[in-house]
Amino acid sequence: MQSVAPNIRYIGAEDDNLDLFEGQYPIPGGISYNSYLIDDERRAIIDAVDVRRCGDWLSAIGSALGSDGRPDYLIVQHMEPDHSGSINLLMARYPEMKLVCTAKAATMLRLYFEDTDFDDRIQTVADGDTLCLGRTSLRFITAPMVHWPEVMMTLDESDGVLFSADAFGTFAMSSGPTGDAWDSEARRYYTNIVGRFGASVQAVMKKLTGLPFRAIAPLHGPVLTDNLAHYWTLYDKWSRYEPEREGVLVAYASIYGGTAEAARRLGAMLEAEGAGEVTLIDLCRHHVSYAVAEAFRLSRMALCSVTYDGGLLPAMSDFLHHIESKRLCGRTVGLIENGTWAPVAARLMSDSLTRMKDITIASPTVTLHARLHTSDHPALAALARALAR
Repeated sequence: MQSVAPNIRYIGAEDDNLDLFEGQYPIPGGISYNSYLIDDERRAIIDAVDVRRCGDWLSAIGSALGSDGRPDYLIVQHMEPDHSGSINLLMARYPEMKLVCTAKAATMLRLYFEDTDFDDRIQTVADGDTLCLGRTSLRFITAPMVHWPEVMMTLDESDGVLFSADAFGTFAMSSGPTGDAWDSEARRYYTNIVGRFGASVQAVMKKLTGLPFRAIAPLHGPVLTDNLAHYWTLYDKWSRYEPEREGVLVAYASIYGGTAEAARRLGAMLEAEGAGEVTLIDLCRHHVSYAVAEAFRLSRMALCSVTYDGGLLPAMSDFLHHIESKRLCGRTVGLIENGTWAPVAARLMSDSLTRMKDITIASPTVTLHARLHTSDHPALAALARALAR
């Protein structure tokens, strides 16, 4: 059992056989539902777990507390079911335990657990309120819309541990990954789940600035103890919608390979022009969450789509829906369309992009008829030069 601090123990649960997180995001490395026990004169559990792993969690709590131990508080930071799903079962096991949460979370508790009696068991807190457990002092920091309205974080002021709710979490088990692998899956987690709420993330980061903490304990993935400045910098960039790297994401949706050939040729031209890092993603064969993460990471995009049923191929429509929903902004985008007799993909992609903030459409737009022809190469090269600039 992992020790976060001398009196803080990890009591979360690992989920290694869930195929889709939130019913939509692949998690090939599994995911953890993190929970923590603060063992002091009064004992507090930080967050519950998904009901899928309730048995494991209750066993970990029993082992950590001992046969006669009882928790005094459950700190409810976030009501999403992957963290709240086992609350009623813990309440039944420990009938004297109180729940500490925001007023909005108190309302949600009654929505999720209609048949549970919460009378006199909920203690609501507001931003800046504190709770003394003995030597441990907890400070509550509300974080509305990161990424639900009831969310709060909890700072253990005595040991310098920030329990950050879903912030700084990742698609991973509690044992890893670290380094570049953390960056990759944390980026995919942030951009697809929290990405829409950059302004809210910036607001809570302002509240956290200057507070003394040496460890970040999120609700998914590893506890972060080293190089916190690196993780902080990434969150700052992501929530400002600033790219991490100069480069171009070439995202394409192709049926028979003609549009894919043009995307690959453009990629080679971009590299020759010194456009920075060039990443190609086949939207039909890669989950959209990976493309969204790359769109946040890189400074420019080229979108290449065939015309299909008088519209866009669904994979491209889905990608555009996601980046618009996540409020990606401040990017330059090149367009390539393909259609044997009536290409309309560029106009439709442009319509989607113009609903987003600070998007610049690079010239020229490249129109293919069925396949990439030699006569199309000059326009493709011109687009590569424009994106490289």
